[in-house]
Amino acid sequence: MLKPISISLSPNTEKDDVKLAFKLLFQPWRWKKEENTEELENEFRKHFGVKYAVSFNSGRSALMAILEALEIKKGEEILLQAFTCNSAVNPILKKGATPIFVDIDNTLNLAPLDLMKKISPRAKAVMVQHNFGMPAQMDEILKICREKNLILIEDCAHALGAKFKGKFCGTFGKAAFFSFGRDKIISSIFGGMAATDDVEIGKRLKNFQEKLDFPSNLWIVQQLLHPILVNYLVLPAYGLNQYLGRILIGFFHKVLLLSKAVYGKEKMGEIPGHFPKRLPDALSILALNQFKKLARFNKHRRTIVSLYEKELKKFNLPLSQFPSDKEPVFMRYPVLIERKTDEILKEARQKAFFLDDGWRKSVVVPPDTSIKKMNYLPGTCPRAEKVAETILNLPTHINISQLEARKIVEFLRKFNNLS
Repeated sequence: MLKPISISLSPNTEKDDVKLAFKLLFQPWRWKKEENTEELENEFRKHFGVKYAVSFNSGRSALMAILEALEIKKGEEILLQAFTCNSAVNPILKKGATPIFVDIDNTLNLAPLDLMKKISPRAKAVMVQHNFGMPAQMDEILKICREKNLILIEDCAHALGAKFKGKFCGTFGKAAFFSFGRDKIISSIFGGMAATDDVEIGKRLKNFQEKLDFPSNLWIVQQLLHPILVNYLVLPAYGLNQYLGRILIGFFHKVLLLSKAVYGKEKMGEIPGHFPKRLPDALSILALNQFKKLARFNKHRRTIVSLYEKELKKFNLPLSQFPSDKEPVFMRYPVLIERKTDEILKEARQKAFFLDDGWRKSVVVPPDTSIKKMNYLPGTCPRAEKVAETILNLPTHINISQLEARKIVEFLRKFNNLS
């Protein structure tokens, strides 16, 4: 059996995380307590040096809370980058605001020049996404926000631990949100945090949280089962045969033993009833266990990225030449290849390299998201559209060894400079 190399499917989990999830599965009386959730919030506040850190059951729930706390009104415009996830767009739509898509720069983040062009009198806020853990051009973006009197929101779903000029991403704007999704920097399968240094916004975030219910017990069970089933059944099945792996995970979704990372409704501009909710203590326990590993996880990512950069010098590596004022965390490592990525990924799967993380083929991912429902007008962000067609993300997570990274490099080399 080949050991599969996967970019997603609970990539961050180690043996202690799986053991902890298994233990919690049989301790339902702990699922909806709040002591560990409070500890997680306190740890976040201390780590980032902010006054408020308020937890939710996902990053999109945290964004919904932020939009409510900022009193965003119907018809107001929020500018955000193209090449993003529908989880960042749907809360804007739900609020009745209008998402305005801005093209990206060479770090795959919001481009300040295009931002300036797209600000209208209805603009209320700018949402900066530090894509794949690479900090955006914060000096220029902050200057534009000040000049145009726009609120800055930071989307740090990919960027837990990243810094710009020695300052943590997530501490530049009026508010920021983080994700603990199954393939993020740290993972509790689902989970998120809203952070702010603004007292009034912090109080509103807390008030929003306190009015929410916890998710259902079934939903909590699905999250606790995820690292167990994926590590002991799904990934081994993929190692035997890719179709067996797909059938197995599809079966687990169908019988509701596992939940999907992105629900079908979200691809059509809607938000399912699972969001927004409070963060169950069961998932806070998983997040706390991972938060203790943050420095080690990010150090490992930088080691893997150094290998990629050394071995793939001839590739178009969009993040390889980053200024010294940026300290990325590399949730993924993107490579741009002038060739249809479907063909490459198909061949990769035959070698048990499962490198399709869904961040491709569309300016709003996953690829089967309706960009019409997202309010995106084709042709308005040409660079993002080009990147979506040519990007291939490489894994950097804790379960990718240097030997496995070298195997990926050897596989990719033959595709360089092919059209």
